[in-house]
Amino acid sequence: MPALVQPSDTGDPLGPLPQEFAAIMRPELPTLIKEIGVEVTRAYPEYARLLNGPNGQAIRVGVEQSLSSFVDLVAEPTASTSLRDDMCRRFGRFEAYEGRTMETLQGAYRLGARIALRRAKKVGRSYNFSPALMLSFADALFAYIDELESLSREGFLEVQSQTGEQSEAMRRRLLHLILAGRPAPRTAIAELCEQTGWTLPEQVTLVAVRPPATLDRSVADRDVLADLSDPQPHLLIPGPFDEARRRMLDEALLGTHAAIGLTVPTALASDSVRWARRVLELVDTQVIDDAPVVLCEDHLTTLWLLSDPALVDQLAQRELAPIATISATRRERLVETLRIWLDTRGTAAHMGELLDVHPQTVRYRMRNLESIFGRQLTDPASRFATEAVLRALQLRSRGEESTP
Repeated sequence: MPALVQPSDTGDPLGPLPQEFAAIMRPELPTLIKEIGVEVTRAYPEYARLLNGPNGQAIRVGVEQSLSSFVDLVAEPTASTSLRDDMCRRFGRFEAYEGRTMETLQGAYRLGARIALRRAKKVGRSYNFSPALMLSFADALFAYIDELESLSREGFLEVQSQTGEQSEAMRRRLLHLILAGRPAPRTAIAELCEQTGWTLPEQVTLVAVRPPATLDRSVADRDVLADLSDPQPHLLIPGPFDEARRRMLDEALLGTHAAIGLTVPTALASDSVRWARRVLELVDTQVIDDAPVVLCEDHLTTLWLLSDPALVDQLAQRELAPIATISATRRERLVETLRIWLDTRGTAAHMGELLDVHPQTVRYRMRNLESIFGRQLTDPASRFATEAVLRALQLRSRGEESTP
């Protein structure tokens, strides 16, 4: 017995298709989905960028859901379409958030339908489908596409009905919840993602921006979340910070300086922004050289050594205790010689060049250091702790020297 797919908006049936048709088409879905993906991204390059971005997997699932739902309805006309309906509305909302009209999405839908029809004709020849059956399939397919477009338009208009101010407020709220970390209720994040059309990525990169901050929204990627009203302005970029994001940020920040945190799992977003803000602090004190964009990944050792100044003081007190009682001038010379030796393990001649003293002076100082520190310079763990302290103190003194 033939089965009827669900009626269109006009109430007319989409056309009789035998249920066996679904069994024939279902094995074609995996390769058909790939073919549609190739053709659509070729015709609409903007979708190629989206498929390769943090939302790519969600988009692929949506395409698969839309095609599978058509076959499901052929097999069982009363099959639920709630997942498909939700996905189509999301597509419409996403187009609105991307600043596009519905024309691009409509074109992609119809291109996908033509590719599916082409495949059906090829399969039909193998099974000797009648022209009448192929005509019914084409009618059903394009009526189904009209239904998908209608659902997507609902999502599109839903976003357009919101004011820009309301939308930005929800996106800022979403950013705050993500930065709140694990205690934030997942349902609240999921609800805001749904309302804003933003897909929660697996990884994020946080950006600390020097106030006062300005972001050109016409240039910034649509998936970037931002709160520039915060006393410490910041952005969230889904996924890693690559060259494309770098170029975008250079244009969108309008000359405002920024520090780029590490790319981390989304649950650790607060760590990324914390490190980025610390880098800006170290730029302010001239420990780190200033630049329009500074990458945290270029300064990890500095961040680590200066992460807890009070602890550095305690460690310095312990590791440098052997020279605590000698005069300040002599102590300074010995510390500098020790630091150069730990850095280079160089000869007396090489160290003399770096210290601007005679090699014999270096040898004299090294004998003093060996006598004073003893096993502390030969034990690997103690030597590492001493070297870490000296590096931290050197970095900190650089910042102190720059302070008026």
